[in-house]
Amino acid sequence: MTPSRPQLVVHDDAVRANTAVFADRTDGGVMAVLKADGFGHGAIARSVLAAGATSIGVTTIDEAIAVRATVTDAPVLSWLNPVDADFDGALLADVDIAVPSAELLSAVSRAAVRTGRRARVHLHVDVGMARDGADSGSWPSLCTAARELERLGTVRVVGVMGHMSCADRPDDPQNTRERLLFDNAVRTARRRGLSGFVTHLAATAATVTGVGGRHGLHRIGAGLFGIDPSRTSTDLQPTLSLTAPVVGSRVIGPGAGVGYGLDHVVDRRTTLALLPLGYGDGLPRAASERAEVQVRGRRRPLVGRFSMDMVVVDTGDDRLELGETVTFFGRGLDGEPTVHDWAGWADTIEHEIVTRIGTRAARVHRTVTTPEATVA
Repeated sequence: MTPSRPQLVVHDDAVRANTAVFADRTDGGVMAVLKADGFGHGAIARSVLAAGATSIGVTTIDEAIAVRATVTDAPVLSWLNPVDADFDGALLADVDIAVPSAELLSAVSRAAVRTGRRARVHLHVDVGMARDGADSGSWPSLCTAARELERLGTVRVVGVMGHMSCADRPDDPQNTRERLLFDNAVRTARRRGLSGFVTHLAATAATVTGVGGRHGLHRIGAGLFGIDPSRTSTDLQPTLSLTAPVVGSRVIGPGAGVGYGLDHVVDRRTTLALLPLGYGDGLPRAASERAEVQVRGRRRPLVGRFSMDMVVVDTGDDRLELGETVTFFGRGLDGEPTVHDWAGWADTIEHEIVTRIGTRAARVHRTVTTPEATVA
């Protein structure tokens, strides 16, 4: 049956295959990073755990609690929270908390006292990004405070984590500096009496290129969805397809303009088709006059400025039927545009393309090998 609305198809088999690639590649465990609604893919936690992931990582406590509702048999980590976040709720849901400062550590410890639950924390050190994590000056005192809270029974340090800034460039000397900083931070933690924790420094790029070193855990987010920031892996599969039905069609003559500002003016008699997706659905407006879609097995240009709710494709001599399906991006198996193409047209990264598709496109989870699908 022809879809009556735009669809974002999640190829679950491809997600599982990518997860298995990383599970096979790493000596340690794989933390599947499912922040931002699984990079826009929806509820896939059970799939990635079945494919070899050993834990789940997200940004906020709300995200973690939502994952915990479906995942009861694996650790779930939340790593970016304000000091007044709902740590009580996190501990009651058995959620691990990343701790980048003494202030946040104290807040988590107080929540442990209130709830009667010992907090599982990952101490977070900044190795060079000047972003999240404790700086080198405050790291020793954070470790000392964490050890004291371990003695009091409110906290248990189960991890030490960092994040690399240039892992997508394996020859960048910054990678060596950041590995050394992280190794020193781990030694400091142990000298302060902390032990039995897992270390994790590498995300997708650092795991693919190998610059993240050998640690007990690897945080894989983009790679689960076929995105390799280093552009060096050849065994990852794209995992999304975005389609929309034609809602209008017309023939115009030479000199006619298209869209706001009439920036695009046709120089011949041609056919236009109207598609019900726009920048309000996540299509990057920066890709106007650059992007293409696939129509009847052939790429055709989107013309005119993108509108909030619609775009226009020039189909030449082909007059499309109302309801006919057009592919915005897919897995690239049949020549259709990919997420990588769209990132290039918009001068951005693939991560942004997959996470910005709005809810007006129905999420459909589908295996690669069978046509059956489940609408999310």
